[in-house]
Formats: sequence, structure tokens, C-alpha cells
Amino acid sequence: MDEKDREIIRLLQNGFPLEAEPFKALGDKLWTDETGVISRLARMMQEEMIRYVGPFFDSRKLGYVGALAAMDVPPERVDVVSAILAEHHGVTHNYLRDGSPNIWFTIIAEDEPRKNAILNDIKKRGRIETIHLFSARRMFKIRMDQD
Repeated sequence: MDEKDREIIRLLQNGFPLEAEPFKALGDKLWTDETGVISRLARMMQEEMIRYVGPFFDSRKLGYVGALAAMDVPPERVDVVSAILAEHHGVTHNYLRDGSPNIWFTIIAEDEPRKNAILNDIKKRGRIETIHLFSARRMFKIRMDQD
């Protein structure tokens, strides 16, 4: 990652241009063209220096509710339950971990009734007895600071 790559990341995190040609606007600030910015981002993604370019919203400020969740899933049912999780747009991440509970996931929904409906569907179809919920005590900003 060179200094131009770092500057692209800084600009993306600190005020992405909301206009018709945002990558051209970024290029103008960096003395390069739109194709150069896009090529650098594609390379950084291919080389796994960055994983995602897109917006992150403060879901709580938008009125959404969410939680970190965990459950015990027998090893022979992990694939089935993971597929059920993947069907729900409200499930944003899921991880298989060693120990108990072994599947962890994050859930977000428009309101408590919708969150509960998603959880109940996962429990019913996944044949899960208990889903443990953990509310956020502190919010962390996802970013890649270069300083």
C-alpha cells in the first residue's frame, strides 16, 4: 500500500463525495483519473488489504434495533443453520467458533417485533432451543485509520 492508496482510503472514510461521479471527484483531489482510483480500490480488494467499500449507517439513529446473538448448534446441523441465517437480510454477520455456544451472529431489524420474528424463525427451522442475546454497551466505528 503506497501513499496514494492511503489517501484514497482517508478520503473514502472522511467524506465520500455524494455526486454523480464520486470516483472522478476523488481522482480530481488526488491528481489522478477516475479509472486510476477504481483500479487502485480493485487491487486493494483483490490483495485483501480492504474488504468493503460502501456505506455504514448508524442503525440506532435510524430507529433500528439489533443484538449480538449466540447459539449451540450440533456439528452435523451447522451447514443447515448457517443457510437459514444467510436467508435473513437482518442477519449481518455469522461466525462458527470453537466452544459453546458455537455459532455467533449479529441481527438488525426495523423494530423488536421484526427482530423477534427473525429469531423465532431461526429457532423453529433450525431446531434451536435457545438463542442468547447480548445488547451493545458501546459502539465501535469501523474504519481503517492510517495514522
